[in-house]
Amino acid sequence: MPEPGRDTICISTQVGCPVACTFCLTALMGLERNLSAGEIVGQVLFVMAAHGLDPSSRQLNVVMMGQGEPLLNLEAVLKATRLLADTDGVGISERRMTLSTAGITTKIRELGRAAVRPKLAISLNASSEEQRCELMPITRKYHLAPLLAACRDYPLRSWEKLTFEYVLIGGVNDTDGDARRVARLLASLNAKVNLIAWNPGPELDFRMPAPERVAAFQKLLGRSVPCYVRKPRGRDIFAACGQLKRMSPLVSGAKT
Repeated sequence: MPEPGRDTICISTQVGCPVACTFCLTALMGLERNLSAGEIVGQVLFVMAAHGLDPSSRQLNVVMMGQGEPLLNLEAVLKATRLLADTDGVGISERRMTLSTAGITTKIRELGRAAVRPKLAISLNASSEEQRCELMPITRKYHLAPLLAACRDYPLRSWEKLTFEYVLIGGVNDTDGDARRVARLLASLNAKVNLIAWNPGPELDFRMPAPERVAAFQKLLGRSVPCYVRKPRGRDIFAACGQLKRMSPLVSGAKT
């Protein structure tokens, strides 16, 4: 994802995903398997080679926000992070890597103890426990209050903020009331919020939020928490956030 002055590579940590968020196309795959550390790093190396990217000459970010729940493959993710960060390896700073999780609370604490780790992003996507359980069934096990407690306890580095991601779904979680509740939930945290307008996909019975609703939500929430709207990329080929799913059969003899 090229931007003025920087590039960002979005990578996967699993084939498919076990988390089963109801608004996500990847969730329809279920989990096929974990990726190895080498496969995780290999995605970065492949894109760097294909596009002539060099982290020593231009800012390169890596976001573990593709297929899968990174904290359910944490050992491989941390090994891959060390390989990517090593100056004798790929040489991408920890400051330039971010891991996104649905909120596996016990693993968040484990991540915080790692000597070399990506920045932490939490997929919030709801303004209440009830709403979150409906949209993200895994949160019936990993509840909102313990998740926020783990975030408050998380050992942020001096240069670091927590990131919360919030997928705005038209008529579901995009009201002014939702924005005010999110502001209250995050009031005590050193955090920022990325708003993502829901990306449509076949078999997903939701609708995109109106642009004016996205703007209103950002304005309300932004009074309390730094808040940004993420630009969709690849929506037309089902490659945007929440759309990552193979849409055609594998060629005979090919491997996933």
